[in-house]
Amino acid sequence: MRSPVTNPFQPGSDIVPDVWAGRVEQLSDWRDVVRPRRHAGLYETGRTILGEPGTGKSSLVRRIARLATEAGDWVTPQLRMPAGADPIRLVASAILRLADTAGLRSSARQGVLDLLARVEQLAVSGFSVTLRGHDGPEPFTSLFELLVEIGQAAVEQDAVVLVHIDEVQNISDEAALSQLLIALGDALAHQVDVVAPGGVVVERYLPIAVYLTGLPDFEDMAGARKGATFARRFRTVTLAAIDEDDLAQALQPFVIDGWETPSTTGAAEAVRMTPDAVRALIALCCGEPFLFQLAGQRAWNAGSSSVITEDDVRRGWQGAEGEASAHVERILNRLPSREREFVEAMAALPLPSRTLTAIAEQMGLPSATQVGPFSQRLDTVRGIIVRGKPYTFRNRAVEAYLSTDWPHVG
Repeated sequence: MRSPVTNPFQPGSDIVPDVWAGRVEQLSDWRDVVRPRRHAGLYETGRTILGEPGTGKSSLVRRIARLATEAGDWVTPQLRMPAGADPIRLVASAILRLADTAGLRSSARQGVLDLLARVEQLAVSGFSVTLRGHDGPEPFTSLFELLVEIGQAAVEQDAVVLVHIDEVQNISDEAALSQLLIALGDALAHQVDVVAPGGVVVERYLPIAVYLTGLPDFEDMAGARKGATFARRFRTVTLAAIDEDDLAQALQPFVIDGWETPSTTGAAEAVRMTPDAVRALIALCCGEPFLFQLAGQRAWNAGSSSVITEDDVRRGWQGAEGEASAHVERILNRLPSREREFVEAMAALPLPSRTLTAIAEQMGLPSATQVGPFSQRLDTVRGIIVRGKPYTFRNRAVEAYLSTDWPHVG
């Protein structure tokens, strides 16, 4: 009944897990704000979803993309930006596939066919080669113009276009990043004339939505280099840990009805989880989506009966301790030295004493003003702490790793 083949927990990058927990606000934002407003021709900014490794950025937007596809919308594949890759070429290829979905290849307008040819050249040659010795439009102009054509086709066919670009922090070429953001931002802000019922001509925005996902570093890259224009056209959300109530809600089907899974005979059977097992799993994962999936996967694989017990959770976690530690260490190792010193000093203090002055003293510094910038970045950019009275950890896994014997269980 319980085997790795039937396991519904799926830790890993870019996976949309079967057992989904939290992110209700972001999913509702797509369902209730972004899609309906863009579909209605109203302006709505793009979304930049940032977070430390394991917070489920890509999984979240892939789930949104799945919802969009089920609604009949036109969705790019997840466009992951490897380090050193040409972002213009990758995006051009994806937009050409959207153009095929829109039926632009069969257009009778020569201007559209010429535009497709220009973007095809971008998809082959990329950013730097196209710019060198080229007298035609710059790459961002061609991308923007094709997005406009796709958007107008979407208006006619009653669809919404969703573009998802992942790992955006890997776009190291400042000029290419600028052109890409301008093309996407201009498409979001572009208005066209349409004929409303009664023959009235009105202006509307194109039904195009853009999601960018990546590490918190991207906020500095885009904000500092592109200034207010980027901030006006993209709203940034930094993902934090998932609330315990949301985790409990995700596991409630196991407790009430059981999770339906095929048996060896082919019939459907239910795997349940005891309330004690649920509480243990929630405590171990500390609100981290990756650790939630990891703990659930190992608990499922720790036995074969129809009931997952607290003992299953603990035995499964013993085999996952190294992977759990490595997950938190990746987050800590990404921090500049002073920011890491800050969180280590903060974790060393008892909760009521976690003031900025006390943390500065713990770091061996004479003044709270010297650590203010570090605390601000750890809060607003990285989403690891919450500045308050007292300071607290938003990333509960980092706190547990630094202040207890977590992830070890007896």
